[in-house]
Amino acid sequence: MKNFLRNNRGFLVFMLLFGVFRTAIADWNPIPSGSMHPNLLEGDVVFVNRIAYDLKLPLTDRIVVRLDEPRRGDIVTFSSPLDGTRLIKRIVALPGDTVEMRAKRLIVNGRQADYDDPAPAREALEHGHTLPALQTTERIGAAAHTIQWQPGVAARDDFGPVVVPPDQFVMLGDNRDNSADSRYIGFVPRALLIGRAERVLVSADILAQWQPRFERFGWKLR
Repeated sequence: MKNFLRNNRGFLVFMLLFGVFRTAIADWNPIPSGSMHPNLLEGDVVFVNRIAYDLKLPLTDRIVVRLDEPRRGDIVTFSSPLDGTRLIKRIVALPGDTVEMRAKRLIVNGRQADYDDPAPAREALEHGHTLPALQTTERIGAAAHTIQWQPGVAARDDFGPVVVPPDQFVMLGDNRDNSADSRYIGFVPRALLIGRAERVLVSADILAQWQPRFERFGWKLR
């Protein structure tokens, strides 16, 4: 064992530092589902800034120093409060906000979000099949982003009003009718935030034999 450690100490130190880097500073996250359509696609790999909000002890959820505050509209990765599964969603409500949804439309602190007229789109499925969808821009204060609805798909289109507890957040997927988010898993504590997703590193179309989507390489998220 001593010989193994001595002969491989350079590699072991590298792996230790790499592990610290991935668990405390920066990471990457493959997108496994369509819950963030149309902004994130299956086959995207996103860069995650783990020190965007907090510095944590590596391999733990223990916050050492708070570095910044999460903002409404940020796309974040986090551990599900139900089962620990890593998820990626968008923050739509902050601690202390009163939030509700009526007929798919968000209301935050008594003010309904602004929506553009929905534009028709198609939701791609396997084997060349598609489903009809509607895409619109949702504006909540300074935060503006594209979301998607899928007519005829059953989802929780109404909830609340609820007050977001201290140090917790409401997360929603941009693909509102195909997302297991705070409507199903509840509020997300700050300690479970992993980091802010900032851009697409690389992307491949999983429905087209993993052909690279070069136009998405380095694409900044918003």
